[in-house]
Amino acid sequence: MNDQSPLFAAQETPTVTTKCPICDRPTEKAVRPFCSRRCADVDLKRWLSEDYVLPGDTPADFEDMEPGDLPH
Repeated sequence: MNDQSPLFAAQETPTVTTKCPICDRPTEKAVRPFCSRRCADVDLKRWLSEDYVLPGDTPADFEDMEPGDLPH
């Protein structure tokens, strides 16, 4: 048989290169989805300083809620 036969064709898996959401560099496995610990920390700071928000209604003040007011 010859090596060009479809039976022997290498099954190539497409390589997906994901980019860091902070700086657009290729990601690193150890800190995925980021390229470095620095970019991971930048993202964390943005969440902690409320630069990022999830859409939705503003929740009631947790401290003013009664135990029966919590959603199940």
